[in-house]
Amino acid sequence: MLNHLNQKKNVYTAALVGTGRIGFSLGFDKKREQPASHTMALSGNKRIKLVAGADTDSERLSEWGKYVKGAKTFSSSTMMYKAIPTPDIITVAVNEDSHMQECLAAIAAKPRLIILEKPVALNSKQAAEIASAAEKAGVPVMVNHERRFATDYNAAKDYLKKIGTLQTVRGELYSGLRIYGKEYEKDGAYSLLHDGTHLVDIISWLLDEKLTNPVVTGIFKDDKGDVRNFSAHFNSSSCAEVTISMSGRSRFFSFGLDILGTEGRICLGNGYAKFYRRKESKLYTGFYSLSRDKSVHLPKKTGYFSNMIQNAVDYLDGAADLKSPLSAAVEDLQILEEIKAALVTA
Repeated sequence: MLNHLNQKKNVYTAALVGTGRIGFSLGFDKKREQPASHTMALSGNKRIKLVAGADTDSERLSEWGKYVKGAKTFSSSTMMYKAIPTPDIITVAVNEDSHMQECLAAIAAKPRLIILEKPVALNSKQAAEIASAAEKAGVPVMVNHERRFATDYNAAKDYLKKIGTLQTVRGELYSGLRIYGKEYEKDGAYSLLHDGTHLVDIISWLLDEKLTNPVVTGIFKDDKGDVRNFSAHFNSSSCAEVTISMSGRSRFFSFGLDILGTEGRICLGNGYAKFYRRKESKLYTGFYSLSRDKSVHLPKKTGYFSNMIQNAVDYLDGAADLKSPLSAAVEDLQILEEIKAALVTA
């Protein structure tokens, strides 16, 4: 038994494609919960050795090389794959318009695992090509839908069984970025793709079902014809009403969920997580009200990025399944395209 416990665990090698914001520089944002980038999360795990990075931006790559001591740097992923032994993990953290090209190249290198930034690709056709290539090569792909790994959202998933039969699930995302405009499809610079993927993914994960058949209402377009508001209502086998609403004309950023059951409520989003249970009312005789459940204690850090990397390690150890598999992320993109079709024809 002692020999088993003292057995040295593998250290997995990793390479990073893309040393920009999510790949590297967000790790220096003092307001964000850290680690907030792939570089910091990978290098912060004792079971991972970051051995190489690639980026076409020489200045960014140089800064990254100074930070990650001992790692080799390359001006392209092609050069990197030719020059070094295939790492255990390849992380693809480039802009959306390069996801397919870089993920297919990573698959061809045949690592033991690929970590791909969300969304999977610019459209479902590209996503299907990635999924097909990954399956043929036998290379697993995990997508960084970060909320699946956060302690607050995992607490919410566990808490669902305490709030009775689900009545409504409402997701909201407000920002100043256009929700959709046809001219932005070439680079993915619109909120339905960039942020909406998180919204549909976390609801699908919490409910353990794929959202289907969206009925899109409340569409508002600006004077350029870009969509700035909409709501989508979905069929669900577990809840009578599932709705997401997005705004692209707000002067703030907000992401949140409101989940109402017959016995309680969950409200959570960026920077907050509140859990409520049915209790005898302090306000009205003979009535019950919702009361904050003070028995739920969450750590100060959600661990959204570090937990994602730990899931990768656990998967390579054979101790866990991938918590955010490619198949689920492809389904998310399909849902977004159904919504987009309704926005285009409105």
